[in-house]
Amino acid sequence: MNSEQLPVISQSPIAGRPHKNTGWRLFLQTVIARAYPRVVGQQGEKSWMFFDVLLPLGGVIAYVCVYKAIGAPEDYVGFVVMGGAMTAFWMNVLWSMSSQLYWEKEQGNLALYIMAPNSMMAILLGMALGGMVATTLRALVITIIGSLMFQVQYVVSSYLQLFAVFILAMTALYGMGMMFASMFLLLSREAWHLSNLAQEPVYLVSGFYFPIRNFPFWIAAASSIIPLTLGLDAMRQLAFASGPTLGFISVGIEIGVLAVLCVVFLTAAHFLLAYMEKLAIREGRLTESRR
Repeated sequence: MNSEQLPVISQSPIAGRPHKNTGWRLFLQTVIARAYPRVVGQQGEKSWMFFDVLLPLGGVIAYVCVYKAIGAPEDYVGFVVMGGAMTAFWMNVLWSMSSQLYWEKEQGNLALYIMAPNSMMAILLGMALGGMVATTLRALVITIIGSLMFQVQYVVSSYLQLFAVFILAMTALYGMGMMFASMFLLLSREAWHLSNLAQEPVYLVSGFYFPIRNFPFWIAAASSIIPLTLGLDAMRQLAFASGPTLGFISVGIEIGVLAVLCVVFLTAAHFLLAYMEKLAIREGRLTESRR
């Protein structure tokens, strides 16, 4: 068992006896232990950063050229740049969280995670935070380069609301990633196909490159189950002059819905992860696709 999967043993002030940390201390140490390899690992292969930024930026440039060719409003260029930056977080959730337990199972590490006294949510949270370091850097680079290249004009109406929307959207999104991690594991080999299947449709229904107000109301409402949909819509309303006129619903309502999604996804992730652990312990083996 790797040291990052074990609780840190510290010296007790009484008689110098070692003791194991539990509760929130163990949870926090697990998060740090799982985040550390991902943060450090990004420094080992710097070429990844080049391709992680270059390829999404190519898609952004393509959509910008289309909008300029058809004479779309100038703020649509900013919508595309912001959407292209946010794709980094969706890809991190899809491949670095939702499919993570499946890949750990294939590599033989999942049994160690289940046997260890650590919380599975702490393990996944550590993976998420570690991946977010590189993901946030990638999103910032895409935003800066895209904004300078196409001279995007931002008119932020409320920095406080913009920050709140971003935090709530990321919390709900990574909560959904934790929930999908258990579901993908229970589906076993189908996880790979589901990850590929979910990638492009989410780009469409979440409005990464256009306002979701262009959809019929009920389609836009159904796509709001994905946190990035309302998160992007609210951030565009707060960051661009024409944002409020092109928004789906008001920012206040979207903040409320995002808060509800945070609770729903995190609660569902907790119960699904607990169910997965109980199933693995009861049967003495990891779940298979027929489960």
